[in-house]
Amino acid sequence: MRARARRASELRRRVGEILDHGVGADRASVLVDRTLILLILLNLIGVVLESVPDIDARWHPAFVTIEIVSIVVFTAEYALRIWSAPEHALTRALSPGQARWRYATSAVGIVDLLAILPFWFIFAVPEDLRVILVFRVVRFLKLGRYSPGMRSLLDALYNERRALAACLVIFFGTTLFAAVLMYLAERHVQPDRLGTIPDAIWWAFVTLGTIGYGDVVPVTPIGKVIAGATILMAMAMVAMPVGIIATAFAEEIHRRDFVVTWGMVARVPLFAGLDAAAIADIMRYLRAQTVDAGDVIVRVGDPAHSMYFIARGAVDIDLKGRHITLGVGHFFGEIALLRRAHRSATVTALTRANLLVLDGEDLRRLMERDPRIAERIQEVVRERVGADIVGRRGDLVGEEIAQGREHKAD
Repeated sequence: MRARARRASELRRRVGEILDHGVGADRASVLVDRTLILLILLNLIGVVLESVPDIDARWHPAFVTIEIVSIVVFTAEYALRIWSAPEHALTRALSPGQARWRYATSAVGIVDLLAILPFWFIFAVPEDLRVILVFRVVRFLKLGRYSPGMRSLLDALYNERRALAACLVIFFGTTLFAAVLMYLAERHVQPDRLGTIPDAIWWAFVTLGTIGYGDVVPVTPIGKVIAGATILMAMAMVAMPVGIIATAFAEEIHRRDFVVTWGMVARVPLFAGLDAAAIADIMRYLRAQTVDAGDVIVRVGDPAHSMYFIARGAVDIDLKGRHITLGVGHFFGEIALLRRAHRSATVTALTRANLLVLDGEDLRRLMERDPRIAERIQEVVRERVGADIVGRRGDLVGEEIAQGREHKAD
């Protein structure tokens, strides 16, 4: 029984890795991701083209086939995500039922469910209500899981939520103020258009939003002055949120070239077994670095400022003429960092690689905040320093050497 449960757990973990975009350089995961993205795009194209009678008459069987294949694949995907949820890094500490409920009620889980519900509704609703299928466009939201750019934008919006909320408060306050002034100036001249404050609010809203439909315009001199001042205020109303979002998005893109996921962090051996709270702390401090094949990551003799985790690709470590290759999940540079020493080897990217970088101050801050992380890192350091292959001042260590593939220098 235990062996069977272990195999089931391992299978769930593997399924979760395949479905979790960004876990690493896994061909199966890349294939599944690209297939799902293709199906989402085909669905969106189909929804648009079906609305053209001539195209629908000619290609209706193809549209039906795409929909049937898509609903089968998306339903299977949703079921597999529910099934594998207990092995996800975020919910591993929960019971299986709680883990599955956590996914089902999460934002991505709700989007996944809405992506398949419209199709199944056609079996339960009258024919004249089958227009509900137009909500298949909700599948567009599934792209957020596979697009680093969309994730970065959502992160930027979330990080600046308080500032954006303040912008909304200012906007609605200005709208109300401008509407009251316009009401007082024009209520007797245009009672049908600006005879009430709610009517004036519509004018202020479209003016401050820079839409300016022109369906309601002031005719009195004082009304025109109020409108001019409102138009000037509109520039600030638009510029504030745009500037906040643009700055936050640029900082997010600069901070990390790709999206750091739970899977990336949880599969690093150093962090294996840590709970969701600890991994969340680590993710907030990690930044991403993408290097091309042949790029030098660190040079021998350089001061140690950061440690590195390999999220994708492979690197070569030149340790006094000996070459060691490290791949996904391995890490290097922590001992010299903790000792504030200099690098004892040169590390070069063998392929295009995604690295997770943890700066020295952030590493020490994490160790101070969470004794579990500090204890785990110190344990690894003690094991590695004791390896005969590394000098007392080195930053390359036994576990890395054992996991890498050693070969002769040319």
